[in-house]
Formats: sequence, structure tokens, C-alpha cells
Amino acid sequence: MPGPVQSIERAAAILRLLARGSGRLGVGEIASSLELAKGTAHGILRTLQAVGFVEQDPATGKYQLGAALLHLGTSYLDVNELRSRAINWADALASRSGEAVRIGAVAEGSVLVVHHVFRPDDTLQTLDVGTLLPLHATALGKVLLAYDTDLAATVQRGALESFTRRTIGGTQALARVLAEVRDAGWAAEVEESMPGEAGIAAPIRSYGGLVVGAIGVSGAVERICDSRSRPNSTVVGYVRDAARAVSRDLGAAR
Repeated sequence: MPGPVQSIERAAAILRLLARGSGRLGVGEIASSLELAKGTAHGILRTLQAVGFVEQDPATGKYQLGAALLHLGTSYLDVNELRSRAINWADALASRSGEAVRIGAVAEGSVLVVHHVFRPDDTLQTLDVGTLLPLHATALGKVLLAYDTDLAATVQRGALESFTRRTIGGTQALARVLAEVRDAGWAAEVEESMPGEAGIAAPIRSYGGLVVGAIGVSGAVERICDSRSRPNSTVVGYVRDAARAVSRDLGAAR
């Protein structure tokens, strides 16, 4: 049997991306969110426009869904499917890292925890499923912001709430961090949402490379980081391996 057609997967990812938020994005924003070359994104958009699937605003040059596809506005990956595909990999990540594991997706301008695996020890822990976490102050949230330029722009237009002295407080600082996340392929937090706690997260992708969630570990700074408060490279590797495994199960390219 022939394999999937990459250009169609990318076109579908662009349509899903436009179905989010305001639904008006420029070529550069789309290319950045999906990690495509700008020329590639532009070529796909021109084709989608030619067949009426997208429309371009002549004033801003930004794209939005065409009238025939407005029903795709609710085309988010169902969080239940995300959770069901990730359960086994989340358990394995908790076992390998020795830390609590959370899977998050965007909801109500926050990170919605859709699955939580307790740290594999006998300490008292609280289930976080259903909890809403701040986007700018968590590793999960930074991943989700880094690959959704429309969501990032919305967050940067508002005030960034401070939770600790380490919380990112300015839009320019946040923009720099999100660029670093895209370059590295993972995000970290060190005492940004809660003193004494750190976290590492990586993106979960579906068909076409669209980021539909994030998976990560969280725990005490001294376990997650080295003596200089830098994320432990071994733990980073565990998290990225788990994210890639879930992504493969959801149809992302290897």
C-alpha cells in the first residue's frame, strides 16, 4: 500500500491551524507554527486559495478558512483521543524519570491537564486532571504557545501574571523564550509557577506536524535540574522520546 502524501498532510495541518483562535494568520506565522519553510507554506496556501479552501484578506495579506470549510472551526483533536493514545507512554515516562507526568492541551486560554501519572513513590500526591495551568509559566504551556502563533499573540497582548520572582514578566522576554523552545524542540520551567518546582515538556504532534498537546515531567528542582539549575539532559531525553512516541501513534511523520 502507498504511504501518506506529505503535501496533503501539511495542507490539512494548515487548515486545522486556521480553524483555531481568530483564524487569521500570515504566511510566516503558519510556517513557524508548523516548522515549514516559508516558501513551502506559501505554495500550499496558494493552492488552497485556488480551490476555495482558504481566503486571503487583501488589506492584511493574512489567510483564513474559506466559506466552504468554516465547519472546520471545531476541528481540535479530541482530548479523549489524545489521552488514550498517550497513556502507555506517560506511564513509561514516569517509570523512567521517577517523576510525575502530565499531558496538557489548550483550553480557555490555559493549559488543561488531560492526563496525570503520579510520581512512582509512596509520597502523598494530588491528581491534577482537569486543572488549568498558566501558559507562560509552565513548561507545558510554553510548548503550546511556541507552536501556536495566534495563541501566543493573544497571551502577549494581556498582562502576564506573576507567580514567583522567576515568572516571565514581559512580552519580549516571552517571545525570546518561545523562539528558544522552537529551536530546541522542548521547554523548561524552573520555579516559575511554584517555588522549589521545575518541569520539562515537549510537543505532541498529529498528522502534518500540527502540535495538539504537550507531555512533560514535573518535580523538585534538585531532581529535575543539575546543581546550576539547568534541566537534566537525561530527563530531557526521556521527555522528548515520549513525545515522539505519542506523536507517532497520532500519525505524525517520524
